[in-house]
Amino acid sequence: MHKMPRRQLFVLLFATALGASGCGTKHVVRAAPPSVSTPPPEETAPMPQPTLPPPVETQTEEPPPEAPLPATPSLPAKRPAPRPRPQQAESADPAPPKPAPPQISPQLSPRDLAAAQGNTTANIKKAEENLQLASGKQLSAAQTDLVGKINGFLGQAHEAIVADDWIRALNLAEKARVLSTELVKSF
Repeated sequence: MHKMPRRQLFVLLFATALGASGCGTKHVVRAAPPSVSTPPPEETAPMPQPTLPPPVETQTEEPPPEAPLPATPSLPAKRPAPRPRPQQAESADPAPPKPAPPQISPQLSPRDLAAAQGNTTANIKKAEENLQLASGKQLSAAQTDLVGKINGFLGQAHEAIVADDWIRALNLAEKARVLSTELVKSF
């Protein structure tokens, strides 16, 4: 190895230490004091302790002596085989079917009722005409799906008419008409 004179080694170490320590003076920046002083905390009187009512003395009777538990058998008892249920022959008067829940629909004025009936009939007629146009054509899967939806809406619209729910019938008939128009445009 190469020997370095002692003096050069000392100077080199001093220069390294001085360089590693950074700048000789440090600048300390302090934050400005707050411009608004916080008010001193208000002293509040301690909350009074709630007074508890005096304990109520109740007369307690001593519980009756506990009866000894019956001895448990070492082997569990076998369950009897379930009895076969007698099959009921279908009776002549089966239980009557439950009636459908009543539909709640808004009351329409005679003029609004007539308009709803006319628009429903027109929408149903147009949807059925559009379905007739599609009946003789080769339909894609999407078009066949549309035909099914249209028929579903038309069937529900007819059920709503029978139930005298013209608002629902009008909404369903409009859906059927719009879908049938889309079906015709897709040809």
